[in-house]
Amino acid sequence: MTPEPGNDLEAEGVLNPGSGHTQDGTLYLLPRLVATGNVSRVGLARVIITDGVPTGVERDGVVLEPDQGWERGAHNAGVEDPRVTFIPRLGLHVMTYVAYGPLGPRTALAVSSDLRSWRRLGPVLFAFDEALDMDLNLFHNKDTVFFPEPVTGPNGVESFAVLHRPMWDLGEVKPGEGIRVPAGVTDTRQSIWISYVPVADVLADVTKLAFWSGHRFLAGPEFAFEELKIGGGPAPLRVPEGWLLLHHGVTGVIDGAFSQQQKVNYAAGAMILDADDPTIILQRTSEPLLKAETPDELSGIVPNVVFPTAIEEIEGRQYVFYGMADSKIGVARLDSSTLDPTDG
Repeated sequence: MTPEPGNDLEAEGVLNPGSGHTQDGTLYLLPRLVATGNVSRVGLARVIITDGVPTGVERDGVVLEPDQGWERGAHNAGVEDPRVTFIPRLGLHVMTYVAYGPLGPRTALAVSSDLRSWRRLGPVLFAFDEALDMDLNLFHNKDTVFFPEPVTGPNGVESFAVLHRPMWDLGEVKPGEGIRVPAGVTDTRQSIWISYVPVADVLADVTKLAFWSGHRFLAGPEFAFEELKIGGGPAPLRVPEGWLLLHHGVTGVIDGAFSQQQKVNYAAGAMILDADDPTIILQRTSEPLLKAETPDELSGIVPNVVFPTAIEEIEGRQYVFYGMADSKIGVARLDSSTLDPTDG
């Protein structure tokens, strides 16, 4: 998918889509559409499949606008980078997205039964955890995505698990406050965390899906292609070995917290998480599975970026949809292989 000529809503790129199927089995992307002035919306686009391969899209309008006060600031606005997980237990598509409002990026939720009409559940609230000696509500947060099936939470309760990426620099909100991290955390680089929502609470009241607890560190930068930070990608995919999590790793230099970067490199790696306890990492790639190599990935609004945000099965094969240089949407086939269990 590339920006449509003459379409002001896509003047600064189409990128980082969520995805999902309607009840009739039709596959859709929910791309981030960036309008002039860096204002983002979430669109809907039917995926065109040719001989079993996704080859293009047919646009079907906008499904989420930054029309809430907490999605619009005086100098910025947007609903960005949707991740969409269909949760069969709820019969709902759950969208996590970045609400870019007055105080910067916050994680927010919306739910839908048909991918077209979305009910906002509002910004996420993090339950206070005394052991962390930290209120996670203080921090910007991105790269959030739910698991599609319940797991056992840290307190032994059946729960929906969700991944997220706290951003520890409070100086981005209030100059001079600096970087704060929870108790026991020594690496200040942005990493993947996991939180939980009891299933029973959500079945009684779906708005509880936006109230997260049981926060735990999951994975931080470990290998060369993740030197600056890592973040989660598409909804974890259940495979025979456990949960397959694609993630992005970042290298280079970050200039300013919220400016469009020009000196970074984004590549995609993967982890296998334990099926019963996803805080346990069973395997992890030491080299990227996908990195910027093609002209569309090397040159764009933010060059040298591949940013996976959706995985879908098409005629028995898995395809990854990803942002290309913050400008376009690409697709890559994801093939399984036998891993050496001694390979980190």
